[in-house]
Amino acid sequence: MAKPDPAAGLSIGEVLQLLQAEFADVTISKIRFLEAEGLVTPARTVSGYRKFAAADIERLRYVLAAQRDQYLPLRVIKEHLGAMERGLRPTPGGRPAAPENLPEPPGLPGAEDFGVYGTELKLTREELRAAAGITPELLDQLESHNLVVARGNHYDGDAILVARTAAEFAEYGIEPRHLRPFRTAADREVGLIEQVISQRRDDKTQELAALAVRLHAALVRSRLAR
Repeated sequence: MAKPDPAAGLSIGEVLQLLQAEFADVTISKIRFLEAEGLVTPARTVSGYRKFAAADIERLRYVLAAQRDQYLPLRVIKEHLGAMERGLRPTPGGRPAAPENLPEPPGLPGAEDFGVYGTELKLTREELRAAAGITPELLDQLESHNLVVARGNHYDGDAILVARTAAEFAEYGIEPRHLRPFRTAADREVGLIEQVISQRRDDKTQELAALAVRLHAALVRSRLAR
């Protein structure tokens, strides 16, 4: 008998066999119920048969483990899954995801600055404030000067770095309106990088961005040292 091909998706029976080794009481009815509750959404073939991808199976494992080990209700588990999809990590005990527990950004400029939180992170306005530790008034000012910009209905990881840095500037009496030259310089640097990338066959955006950060930091240091 041929082994199932995970890349092509597994049937509900094959998924049941995989999960029963870890969750003895799981049944096909249970999997269907979790699907009906919106906790997993497998693809369907033309004939209407379910095909579970690897991500679907991991979601099922998470749901079943949360029910068995933490006794969490499906409502809370669904909130956790939504938070995880936005790049957050739920805290133990069923509490809401806590963006303030994100790691501190690195202190040295260069390639290591990129991808600290990732553009995959999607925060609400309140989650951004909690992660950056800023007031609503400061966030309003940052947005009014286009220093922090929402992507659709959410803010990404770069918004945390900008907001935290702006808050540190504020401790020295430097307000968001004073930071507009940084935004203007960044726009010019992006224009240059985009022009270079358009003339290349490979995408070196991150490498060029890291070089821009390193050069900018070195130029500022060199002028302050005069």
